[in-house]
Amino acid sequence: MSKRADVGDTIPDIALEGPNGDTVRPADFLGRKLVLFFYPKDDTPGCTTENKDFSALAGAFAEAGTALQGVSKDPPKKHAKFAAKYDLVAPLASDAETDGLADALGIWIEKSMYGRTYMGMERTTYLVGPDGKIARVWRKVKVKGHADEVLAAAREL
Repeated sequence: MSKRADVGDTIPDIALEGPNGDTVRPADFLGRKLVLFFYPKDDTPGCTTENKDFSALAGAFAEAGTALQGVSKDPPKKHAKFAAKYDLVAPLASDAETDGLADALGIWIEKSMYGRTYMGMERTTYLVGPDGKIARVWRKVKVKGHADEVLAAAREL
């Protein structure tokens, strides 16, 4: 596992795949603020709530000069279905199965449930400044009220 990225680090410029097969990179957002929110899996209760909350605030994030990007390891087609099912407007992208952005950030971690261990996404949000450096990190995110807290931080940055 790589070192966990933290405040002051430059966000690694590792390509993600959008729902339409397009490529999205953190460097695409240089010059403006970016919220990268990583979540475990599409269409699960916590992840659905988190995506709906960020989507509901998408206009306010835009007014704050901040782009949104949701990221999981789910494939692009699954993201497209998930976004359509819940009318999500916060863009989603797929991280590579191996050596992806989550790996580079140190948030693709070993988890355990019911006595079995597996690799999974640690729900983490990064607020990246216009210079491409991480300005704030939320680890092991609790979904309730999270999008509002991130919006407040984006407005202050």
